[in-house]
Amino acid sequence: QVQLVESGGGLVQPGESLRLSCAAAGSGFNLLIMGWYQQAPGKERELVARVTSSGTTNYADSVKGRFTISRDNAKNTMYLQMNSLKPEDTAVYYCNAWAWTIGQEFWGQGTQVTVSS
Repeated sequence: QVQLVESGGGLVQPGESLRLSCAAAGSGFNLLIMGWYQQAPGKERELVARVTSSGTTNYADSVKGRFTISRDNAKNTMYLQMNSLKPEDTAVYYCNAWAWTIGQEFWGQGTQVTVSS
């Protein structure tokens, strides 16, 4: 089992920055494929960014050049640095962990990000 807890959401103005964190409890963090997803009101949950256990990253086109995903295996924590935020980034952001060794995925409870002037 993996428990995920997100933090760092909030209300910011367009152009500002936020950093989200996802702390994982449980064993084997370094083997997990970690990701951030966003879900806006009335829309499906979508992948924002993903980082593999070796550090390979991929991003949704909408956030390339603005968001950076990273992980610290020593701290069992993943981050999402969000710069140049836009109103369309407003969503609940969820942390996801894919434990490929056991074929299970886990979700955090989500953290709200609101970008508004």
